Amino acid sequence: MAGNWDNRNPVAVSDLTDAIIDPVLRRRTGLSVALVQSWEEIVGPRLAASSRPERIRWPRRVGEDDPFEPAVLVIACSGVSALHLQHETAEVLSRVNAFLGYQAIGRIRIEQKPVADTSRKPALPPRSLTEPERTFLDRTVGAIEDDGLRASLERLGATILTRR
Repeated sequence: MAGNWDNRNPVAVSDLTDAIIDPVLRRRTGLSVALVQSWEEIVGPRLAASSRPERIRWPRRVGEDDPFEPAVLVIACSGVSALHLQHETAEVLSRVNAFLGYQAIGRIRIEQKPVADTSRKPALPPRSLTEPERTFLDRTVGAIEDDGLRASLERLGATILTRR
């Protein structure tokens, strides 16, 4: 048995869970894990921070010969971001359809509700500059005569130095 284990390649846990979760998610909401995971790439970080795809509502088909009708994508959106999303509906619609590979979605319906932003990690407070860093920054921007410009460049330099 140990021989079999040694020959296997490592597999990401997310790949294993996607295979389990994707069929359940499709059955209950009409969404795929890939659409949910790629939401930020589809709509951009500004809209993704305050929205998420909720479900896809497919029109009922009475018979096999009924023509294809596009679905409605229901998007949960919080607060004033719903207005931004409404203005960008056509762009979001085309991006979602491009992601899916065909004209699957014909309309977007926006539901206003709180959306927790789980994609962003809380920012750590910046560390203080060390004495050599402070000296370097003072030497670099000290010759600039305009007080406002010098202060702005000091803040920028401090931010860059503390993130390294």
